[in-house]
Amino acid sequence: MNTFIETERLILRGILPSDREAMFRLDSDPEVHCYLGGEPLTDIGQADEVIRFIRRQYADNGIGRWAVLHKHTGTFIGWAGLKWLTEPMNGHTHYYDLGYRFIKEFWGKGYATEAARAWVDYAFRIIGTDAVYALTECGNTASDNVLLKAGFRLADRFELEGVAHNWYEIKKGECNARQCTSIQVIIS
Repeated sequence: MNTFIETERLILRGILPSDREAMFRLDSDPEVHCYLGGEPLTDIGQADEVIRFIRRQYADNGIGRWAVLHKHTGTFIGWAGLKWLTEPMNGHTHYYDLGYRFIKEFWGKGYATEAARAWVDYAFRIIGTDAVYALTECGNTASDNVLLKAGFRLADRFELEGVAHNWYEIKKGECNARQCTSIQVIIS
C-alpha cells in the first residue's frame, strides 16, 4: 500500500532508495546543515545509509520523514514529516516531532510551511494525536517562522548539547483554518 499527501503545490511520499542523488544533493550542502549540528554528507553512500535509517522508521513506527516533490515537475525538493520519538527531549517522551529540510534553491518559497501545515493536519486528522512538537536551534529564524506560520507556538527554550534551542508545540484544536488546511491523502 502506498500513501501520498497532496497539497496545493506539493506531493509528499515515502523516501525511496531511488532518491539517493537528491538526498545527497540536499545533505551534502553545508548551508543546509548550518543549524543541524551535524556534518554534511561527503559520499553518496552516506545518502543510502540515511535512506535506510528513514525507511526503518516507517517499518518500526509507521511514520517518518517523507520526500517532498514539486507537484507540477515531480522534482525532489526536500523532505518533511513526523518522527515518533521515544527518547526524552526537553521533558517529553513518546511524541511526534515535525521536521523538514529543503534543497537551498527551494528556500523562501513557502514550501516548508505548506508541508508543515499538511503534516499538522495529517497528525490530527489521520493519526489522531493530541499534540505535535518541533525544535529549532536559536538563531534559525527562517525555521522559527515556518513553525509559527504553521500554527505552532513557542513553548520553551532549552539547551541541547550546549546549544540553545526553541521548543515549539501545537495541540489539537489550536490551528485555525488558515494555518491547518485540509489535505488529500491518497492510498493506492
